[in-house]
Amino acid sequence: MSQSEWLDAYVLHRRPYRETSYIVDFFTFQQGKVSAVAKGVRSSKNDRKSLLQPFRKVRVQLSGKTDLKNLRTIEGDGPVPMLSGNSLFCAMYLNEILNRVMPAGLASDTVYLQYQHALNAIDEQPDIEKILREFEFALLEEMGMLADWFSDGISGEPVEESGWYLYSPEQGFVTCHQRDHKYRLPGAALLALGNGEWNEVSRRAAKLINRQALHVLLGGKPLKSRELFRS
Repeated sequence: MSQSEWLDAYVLHRRPYRETSYIVDFFTFQQGKVSAVAKGVRSSKNDRKSLLQPFRKVRVQLSGKTDLKNLRTIEGDGPVPMLSGNSLFCAMYLNEILNRVMPAGLASDTVYLQYQHALNAIDEQPDIEKILREFEFALLEEMGMLADWFSDGISGEPVEESGWYLYSPEQGFVTCHQRDHKYRLPGAALLALGNGEWNEVSRRAAKLINRQALHVLLGGKPLKSRELFRS
C-alpha cells in the first residue's frame, strides 16, 4: 500500500484499544474491509474522534505492513447521516453483516456501491425491506451464495412458475417434493425475483432465502443488531 494513497471509506465499527486508542473497521472502495489503529483519540475532543463514528463517509490514509494498519490521516467526505429509530437499527444491521461476512481485503465495487445506496436510502425511501434485501443479494452474490433464479440446480431444467423449490447453499434452487416443507419456495417467486419484480410473494421468498444463506455465512451465530431491533 502506498503511504500516500487515499482510500474512500465508511466507518463500520470501532472498539477501544489499550488506554487511548481505537481499532476501527473501515469498508473501503479500493481495498475492501480494512482495520486500523487510531492512536490517542479516545480521550481527545478533536475532529479525528468525531469522524470515527459508524456510518461516516471518510477519506483515509493508512500505513503498515501487517493486517492491522495504522490510521495516518482522516477527513470527512460528506454530511453526517442523521439516523434514528428503524433507520438506525437497519443501518446497524447493514454494518454488522458487512463486517462479519466480507473477508478482509476483498474489494467489491458492487457491494460498496450497494451499501452506499442502502445507507443513503433507508432514511429517505419508505420501502426499507426492499433496500435491505437488495443489499443482502449483492453481498450474497459476492460470496458466491446467490443461485440462478431460472434453473433447477440439480436437473438444470427451467424453474416452473407453478413448481415448488428449496434453496440449497451448495446446489442452488432444487425441486421440492414435500408439500408441507416449511422452507419451500414457489417458482413464481423465484422468477419474479430474477426479473427484479417485488411483490408480496417474492418478498417473502427473498427474506427466507437470504436468512438461510446468511445463516451459513455467519456460522449460525446470532446478529446483535437483530436482537436490538426485536427488543
